[in-house]
Amino acid sequence: MAEPSSPTGPSGDRAIRVLLVDDHAVVRRGLRGFLELLDDIEIVGEAENGRLAIDAARALQPDVVLMDLLMPVLDGVTATAELKDTLPDVQVVALTSFVEEDRVTAVLEAGASGFLLKDADADEVAAAIRAAHRGEVRLDPAVARILTRRVAARREPAPPAASLTEREREVLALIAHGLGNQAIADRLGITERTARTHVSNILGKLGLASRTQAALWAVEHRLASPE
Repeated sequence: MAEPSSPTGPSGDRAIRVLLVDDHAVVRRGLRGFLELLDDIEIVGEAENGRLAIDAARALQPDVVLMDLLMPVLDGVTATAELKDTLPDVQVVALTSFVEEDRVTAVLEAGASGFLLKDADADEVAAAIRAAHRGEVRLDPAVARILTRRVAARREPAPPAASLTEREREVLALIAHGLGNQAIADRLGITERTARTHVSNILGKLGLASRTQAALWAVEHRLASPE
């Protein structure tokens, strides 16, 4: 399933290793057909359901998994949760044909780094893969609107965690806007290592497992807008 060696992108860095997961072979072929044209992305394997996706991820060690949500045997939400539990460094970008609020929030809370509709442009899919690999959060605009409605439905804003420092709240707000550690460091004038430490402290204080969960927490507690 894997290539004998990993190609490199135009900058000389190793290409982003991607696993395609969808129960429709035509969807996988379409994604592969476009993504294989890109120098900085390598398709290392495919899977037709969530259980096979987990097995393939363990064997192939991809950087990013494009995960369909509605699949037989094991759905994408459950597969994402199991994948992030066993392979936390693997990033997941969820793909679906339609937006269902409960499923959107479930997969993001499970640790997905992005959420795209299947009618997204091919360039948007590639951009989401690259963003996930950088540790950034990228959401389809329709998903951002769902999060906005959830926040607006709250009659009273939930108080922010008193344990967070002012700097940590700044970092958390930038996480919610999709920034990775290096972008946060550049924005705040600190080192990437310091930004990474702040992110780790935030996750620990809030009892969260991923920066995607932190982004959702920040939106729901009105420390940031999802848009």
